[in-house]
Amino acid sequence: MKKHLTWLSAGAFVLASLTSGAVFAQDQETDLQYFRQNSKEGLNVFETPKEAKGTFEKVKVVVGGDFALQFQSINHSNALNNLVDLGSNINLPTANLNINTQLADGLRLHLRTYLSAKHHNEAWVKGGHMQIDKLDFIKPGFLEEFMKVATITVGMDEFNYGDAHFRRSDNARVLFNPFVGNYIMDSFSTEAFGEVTIQSNGFIGVVGVTNGKLNQSVVVNSTTDNKLSFYGKLGFDKQINEDFRFRLTGSWYMNNGLSTGTYLYGGDRGGSRYYGIMQALEGTASDFEGRFNPRFKQMTAIQINPFIKFKGLEFFGIIENVGNSEDQGNGSFTQLAGEALYRFGTTEQFYLGGRYNTVSGNSVENGDDIKINRVNIGGGWFMTNNVLIKLEYMNQQYKEGFAADSKYNGGEFKGVNIEAAISF
Repeated sequence: MKKHLTWLSAGAFVLASLTSGAVFAQDQETDLQYFRQNSKEGLNVFETPKEAKGTFEKVKVVVGGDFALQFQSINHSNALNNLVDLGSNINLPTANLNINTQLADGLRLHLRTYLSAKHHNEAWVKGGHMQIDKLDFIKPGFLEEFMKVATITVGMDEFNYGDAHFRRSDNARVLFNPFVGNYIMDSFSTEAFGEVTIQSNGFIGVVGVTNGKLNQSVVVNSTTDNKLSFYGKLGFDKQINEDFRFRLTGSWYMNNGLSTGTYLYGGDRGGSRYYGIMQALEGTASDFEGRFNPRFKQMTAIQINPFIKFKGLEFFGIIENVGNSEDQGNGSFTQLAGEALYRFGTTEQFYLGGRYNTVSGNSVENGDDIKINRVNIGGGWFMTNNVLIKLEYMNQQYKEGFAADSKYNGGEFKGVNIEAAISF
């Protein structure tokens, strides 16, 4: 009872702090072209729109930010009873600095810096990219008909495999994630990449290539093979009528390297969203607990994502499989997830919902079939387009396939989180 009173008191404190901070949050309107707004207006936006929604007059720099803070009240346990004790308290706040620059008509630059993160509390650049929606800077009207449907993106940043990365928390940018944690197999990596996206009459096509590396280096030795990663997406996204929107996409990713392409599920250097969990008393703390990374070499992944919105009802799903080559053990994992929300209020500023996420498959390391389940239940309130507070209950269980001496054997963590966020 005492613990519940503690997190309720802390939740009231976070809410009061956010309410006072909301007075100073800027509801900044920009005329950046082909841009996903970093606010409630960016909800359920996937690929950046092909409508310019802005005109170019001169070079314009827009500075924005993200701030997130959680109150966490989670317990964990395992069969060995060898985990550290967890209390109820405020987590380390996280922050992003976002710089978006309109360089020319249809030419835009994005840069994101993590000012504070769970994994690194010092500032460092997460990544950046240049987005090209017109080629008029080469010659007025150059490839005009093609560029009406095409977007060219190059940089050192997250690349467009699957749809889940559009709805995840990116360090302090948590507005687009209705819950606190990301998916168990969190497909997100920042690599040197180039991609072309086609959007026409609801049709979506993406083809891209990365160098397969999270940590960049030109050094070549006996442990590096420098194989490229290839990926793509096909889909359909249409607002059928005023009330009903339907989207369905399928994505693929492939890398045949032994030292490249292993970061698809381990490329988020911000750390997981749940703090201190599954840490053994005599073990080394990990900032990435709660997620699962197959760590496959010579990897092929496929992700299918349905998205349906009918009035206030919303569903997003993941059907995903990742495997490696026969030479590497022919391992395979499947991730299934379903997220159902109901958004309501005059501007759909409130939502309630739940998410179920499971990962199962064969581990090359020990040859056993493992299974991990997670349930999230909660809701949120957009106090303004830029200020969100959300509450969730979550329960993750390490169900099968873990060795008797593993800290994950019989492992479970569950509890309540309150997350407050400002993005602009």
